[in-house]
Amino acid sequence: MAAVTEAPPLAPAPEKKPPRKRGRWTPYWLLLPGLLWLIVFFALPMIYQGSTSVQTGSLEEGYKVTWHFATYWDALSEYWPQFLRSLLYAGAATILCLLLGYPLAYLIAFRAGRWRNLIMILVIAPFFTSFLIRTLAWKTILADSGPVVGALNSLHILDLTNALGWTSGDRVLATPLAVVCGLTYNFLPFMILPLYTSLERIDGRLHEAAGDLYAKPFTTFRKVTFPLSMPGVVSGTLLTFIPAAGDYVNAELLGSTDTRMIGNVIQTQFLRILDYPTAAALSFILMAAILLMVTIYIRRAGTEDLV
Repeated sequence: MAAVTEAPPLAPAPEKKPPRKRGRWTPYWLLLPGLLWLIVFFALPMIYQGSTSVQTGSLEEGYKVTWHFATYWDALSEYWPQFLRSLLYAGAATILCLLLGYPLAYLIAFRAGRWRNLIMILVIAPFFTSFLIRTLAWKTILADSGPVVGALNSLHILDLTNALGWTSGDRVLATPLAVVCGLTYNFLPFMILPLYTSLERIDGRLHEAAGDLYAKPFTTFRKVTFPLSMPGVVSGTLLTFIPAAGDYVNAELLGSTDTRMIGNVIQTQFLRILDYPTAAALSFILMAAILLMVTIYIRRAGTEDLV
């Protein structure tokens, strides 16, 4: 038999290194400034306020962390009327903003045409001036001798608001109605802009399809337009209710001692009475209450697609 010559073994192929992913850390570096901002200006103040809320002592003697959680119960039991009043005023202002803002947002999205940009400028025009100046302007608008009070008197609307406890006699200033009017005016743009963004995204062919199926305009709005605009409704109501519940400027300038909101109490505790633990506890109670209400509201609304 002929000898069979074995071929030399092949050399192993060199291992290929996996391609290096370029820019793998770039998104994290881009997120770093925002993360540091949140830590420095949000997380650390929250931690500091949390520690302040469980301290005892006085400004002269100094405050020490003694884990005195009874401050929360004492603050809530003493100032619960202001909490309820804040939620009531914020809820009323949010409903008014929705009733006023939805038709305007609908007009801008579907009917404004070439006037769309002009109307949008008018919507955001209040932002060109100070929040304080806008609120002070309402003192002139709602003055006792002004045209607004005169018109309400002639229409006998003040009789109804007096019966509801929202006004007092022939006055509108220093009443709950004045505070709610100020909240509604100042936060109305925060309702209109999300609503417009949500409505503007709706495909017009859906309205045409509803018409082809012989749906009346109101049915089209109820079955097509409003359900598709729910993300804007949820966003607008949250952007209106949350800052309105903690507001103190409108109640301070347009209200009275009987219309004080929880924001006024917190401001007084921090800057005048100098009771820092109570002020911090009130802040955390307000934050927890709003967080709970927002969570329930989003779940009941059935949408998490916020604009």
